[in-house]
Amino acid sequence: MSETGLRYLMEALNAGSMRAAGDRLNVAASSISRQIAQLEEIYGLPLIEKGRRGIKLTHAGEIVIDHYRNQIADREALRAKLEELRSVRTGRVVLAVGEGFLGATFTALINAFSRDNPQVRLDINIGASQDIARMITDDEAHMGLVFQTPHDIKIRVRTAIAQPLMAIALPDHPLAGRDTVSIAELRNWPLCLSQRNFRLRQILSAAETQSGQYLEPSITTNSIFVMREAVRSGAALTILPQLSVWSELQAGSMVSIPIAGDMMEDTTVSLILRSGRKLEGAPVRLLSTLEAQLRQWNRPLSRPAP
Repeated sequence: MSETGLRYLMEALNAGSMRAAGDRLNVAASSISRQIAQLEEIYGLPLIEKGRRGIKLTHAGEIVIDHYRNQIADREALRAKLEELRSVRTGRVVLAVGEGFLGATFTALINAFSRDNPQVRLDINIGASQDIARMITDDEAHMGLVFQTPHDIKIRVRTAIAQPLMAIALPDHPLAGRDTVSIAELRNWPLCLSQRNFRLRQILSAAETQSGQYLEPSITTNSIFVMREAVRSGAALTILPQLSVWSELQAGSMVSIPIAGDMMEDTTVSLILRSGRKLEGAPVRLLSTLEAQLRQWNRPLSRPAP
């Protein structure tokens, strides 16, 4: 088995073409093509579909790439185990998360992990749910936190918790004392909602269709920070899972109101890994930390006494 050929095949897949892979590796595109051809001769099967402008793996190619990724992950696990045996708490962890997680609670968790593991390099990549799923399956990230569990056989859900979508408001808002609110009632108030490509908005849109009532936001944004600030300023209500405003809810500076409808209640947050990937060392420590935080988010919210 050619290690160089496998590396070139994966780089060509990630880059999208042999020419782009050659630019990344600083080698000629013909070298990439030749190494892949040698691999195909070794395995006796075509690994990429011919006659395409970009790189598209055959089924055999997918099997080979999955095997190679597992090899890389196993080597990483071996290095991590040896580092642990040397009692050196070093390593690197790559975490992919959605912006909705980036509140004060998440920041405190990351800061605490960094203080406890000063020699661990922590990389945090922010993206949409589909981008996070791709980073996990391509081994660009060790683990990911996503809203709604992805349906992909290449992804393993380590932990999932319920996180219904809620109306988020200031404590003195007229809706703040309600046990529940309908989509029809939310139409009567200024709203700041995510853009339609967000998974949050797609779930909300399905619930609107089910109810026959459609919301017309006064503010639309691709930033959950902007959604939180719209509530904080009193300009609008927003719709988010509680974890996105967890510290504000605990402090009592915001309140959450359940929204009637099964689609709003059946939403989840998941901690995901690539199927078959074994984590060791620093990634396992962060994994345990995140699982503990998910358990905390899954408990009834404690609010300050009035």
